[in-house]
Amino acid sequence: MSIDRTSRAENDFPEDPEELLPADSVLSLDEYLAMHAAVGHRTRYEVLYRLVHGGDMSPTELEAAMQIDDSTLHYHLNELVDVGLVEKRQRTERGRDGLYTYYRATVFGEVILSDGVDELIRGEREFEAMYDSSAEPGGDD
Repeated sequence: MSIDRTSRAENDFPEDPEELLPADSVLSLDEYLAMHAAVGHRTRYEVLYRLVHGGDMSPTELEAAMQIDDSTLHYHLNELVDVGLVEKRQRTERGRDGLYTYYRATVFGEVILSDGVDELIRGEREFEAMYDSSAEPGGDD
């Protein structure tokens, strides 16, 4: 199987994918790939989904919504925080002693979810037609 090199030249894709990044990129290619890898895990995807579509949530709210134990949730939250898809915030609330911890999706988290995984899911109908193995090429004979 050969690779069509003309399509790459026509679309102006660089040979090295690192060259896709702008010169003043805030993230490296490895950091972008780490974000994609992180959201590729079902639990982390669901956490990010809930934060993007439901807004800021405390660990207690996430545990209840996902029916997940505390240690598992915190492991996955930490993974999402480490790659920059989620941020951990603290604030004080009236009537409470101490700090209240909550999590929110970052701009990167919103984009990777909305324009990445969610977009793929929404596009399933289009993909289904392209990959339908029961459809005969060439139409009716």
